[in-house]
Amino acid sequence: MSHKILPKALFAMSISLLAATQAFADATLDRIKARGALTVGVILSGAPFGYIDPTSQTQKGYNLDIAKALADDLGVKLETVTVTPPNRVQFLQQGKVDILIANMQYTEDRAKVLDWVPTPYDRSGGAAVGRKDSGLKDWADLKGKPVCVSQGSNYTQPLIEQYGAEVKGLPSQPESLLALQGGNCVVAVHVGATLGLLLQDRPEDWKDYAILFPTELIPSDSVIWVRKGEKETAEALDKTIRQLHTSGKLLEFAKANRLSNTEYLEQERKTLSASK
Repeated sequence: MSHKILPKALFAMSISLLAATQAFADATLDRIKARGALTVGVILSGAPFGYIDPTSQTQKGYNLDIAKALADDLGVKLETVTVTPPNRVQFLQQGKVDILIANMQYTEDRAKVLDWVPTPYDRSGGAAVGRKDSGLKDWADLKGKPVCVSQGSNYTQPLIEQYGAEVKGLPSQPESLLALQGGNCVVAVHVGATLGLLLQDRPEDWKDYAILFPTELIPSDSVIWVRKGEKETAEALDKTIRQLHTSGKLLEFAKANRLSNTEYLEQERKTLSASK
């Protein structure tokens, strides 16, 4: 008799644990509203996405504007936590932040451990910045050469597998760029919009450098990430992102922050407006 009961008991226990997990996940929005705050993990590696304004010493950028709009739509205040590429997933999984708006493009590997808001807020590719006199003309020229990236970058795999580069992962974009200037790599590969503004805003520091290749590496959807199983949270935030697209607010945020390529945002606004 005990052999017949035990499997039923284990099955019932499994169902109870699953239900408890789902209840916990589904309670995320309730916890945010009860706290009166949405805690967002952000990367402050540079304009246009996230940076510290040198005059006001406040956080600014496209990602910060999106975070504020999400908090406003939920009727709560915005709290931000600065994350880095090596720790951002861990911070989300440990509950130190509610969501990530942290320059993380969608990849299948990331989707195995996290859930995401279905509608992207941008589409970004990687650019290679290097010395003007490097002689490098195309991604294929990186074969066998040292290339700096941020740890956890989605550019690492294609650089190694498609182009045979020797990738060096640094803790952050600023450290990667310092390594480039120190001669530890021939190029640094990061989001093109960020590198473009870096060269524009700091011409003296970067007068000997340029974005070397005409094409960007694996343009991918930039999405908001949530913990695995938090489908209701993702769906609620998705409604806001879609509204920001159709109202033109995302385009306004992008232009205000000097996002260089708004073609994706313009097309997404037309697509989503037509489907309403």
